[in-house]
Amino acid sequence: MNITFWGAARTVTGSQHLLAVGRKKVLLDCGFYQGRRADAYAINRSLPFEAAHIDAMILSHAHIDHCGNVPNLVKSGFDGQIFCTHATRDLAATMLRDSGAIQEEDAYFLNKRRRGQQEMVEPIYGVKDAERAMGHFTSIDYGRGMDVAPGVRAVFQDAGHMLGSAFESIELAEDGRNVRLCFSGDLGRKGMPILCDPELMPEADYLILESTYGGRKHPPITSVDDELLDAIGTVVKRGGKVVIPAFAVGRTQELVYRLNVLMNDGRLPSVPVFVDSPLAVNVTEAFRTHFECYDEEMRAEMRNDPDGSAFGFKRLTYVRTVEESKSINGMPGPAVIISASGMCENGRVLHHLRNTISDARNMILFVSFQGPHTLGSRIVEGQQWVRILGEEFEVHAEVRRIEAFSGHADHDDLLRWVAPRASMLRKVFLVHGEPEGQDALAEGLRGIGVREVVCPQRGESHELV
Repeated sequence: MNITFWGAARTVTGSQHLLAVGRKKVLLDCGFYQGRRADAYAINRSLPFEAAHIDAMILSHAHIDHCGNVPNLVKSGFDGQIFCTHATRDLAATMLRDSGAIQEEDAYFLNKRRRGQQEMVEPIYGVKDAERAMGHFTSIDYGRGMDVAPGVRAVFQDAGHMLGSAFESIELAEDGRNVRLCFSGDLGRKGMPILCDPELMPEADYLILESTYGGRKHPPITSVDDELLDAIGTVVKRGGKVVIPAFAVGRTQELVYRLNVLMNDGRLPSVPVFVDSPLAVNVTEAFRTHFECYDEEMRAEMRNDPDGSAFGFKRLTYVRTVEESKSINGMPGPAVIISASGMCENGRVLHHLRNTISDARNMILFVSFQGPHTLGSRIVEGQQWVRILGEEFEVHAEVRRIEAFSGHADHDDLLRWVAPRASMLRKVFLVHGEPEGQDALAEGLRGIGVREVVCPQRGESHELV
């Protein structure tokens, strides 16, 4: 039995790991690689394996860098089951359909500009492909064993990263040999709002561990409210707009939840707040139905909120239509606009950035991780000129970042999670991280007693013995 790392190898996005047990092949995640547009298109379009030869897939959670290429997998010949939690299935149904729609819209927009000049762009998949892919999903409770394929049995446990997120405890059997593998997916943090804390790491021989924040420590989550209020207050005084690029799943709901609490406490300035993402609107509905993922604080908030919802307040507007979205850009400030995508690679946030980024009264406020070579990373890094939807814009808007919002475990969190099992692990594979962070985390893991730590390259295979 062996595992081959086809994504999130020495980089953060595109989670994709292929497990071979006997003659069976099981894919762990099938995410979109996010980076330079041309590179991302090439990597995502061409799967590095024969999709028809994959027997089953296990999905850790519904973020697009973990599930975004599932429709392409099915379109390319995959005909097995995709196992995930109930909340992940509901979120993925919305996420993937939206991803297909965005690809179709972006292709149309780019082709309209290129007509007669360059080769036309084809979406990797469309809405119909995403809808067909959902027929392969099978959802399972946390803690309930599932037979994924002959010789492969798995259990989902709560990872605390986003609604429905899970790490997987996988039992492998081949020719009389038994191996225990744990895949962390993306691990969350203790004490975050809305979600339960991550469960304890199970006993395992091998661990595939995310390393997004290897070598880095988050500011305390208690600093978030003050930073958020300061950013909004500053821009309100200038009469400008705060544009917050935010992932439609998880980060948008956390932002709304915090603004709701601040409004109830009388601390939020009187300013209109817009959530401009049809995806985020649909996802928020899913959040309202999955109480099994909530911590006690969130359950109490849902019961006692004066507006009857922890995801709504009087000055908040959820925007659905294109006409409503366009009208926001024509409104005078002040205003707060929360819009996807979180890395500014596609979606309505691009149109809001076009209309605000060159005005010094405005602010671009980042609350999510920015993958290398994305538009979001270029803005955060302070580039004076950035290309948005094919046009160059000079950056005059203030750029801020709130680090404490992260839903990922940091360096110390990851070490604490592994520590009770460190001595029994034969090997740890670090994925979903940049080289510098992975190297720092590898050193930390060896310091707590892990015998061997590997940072695999893309396409690298390892035997599980």
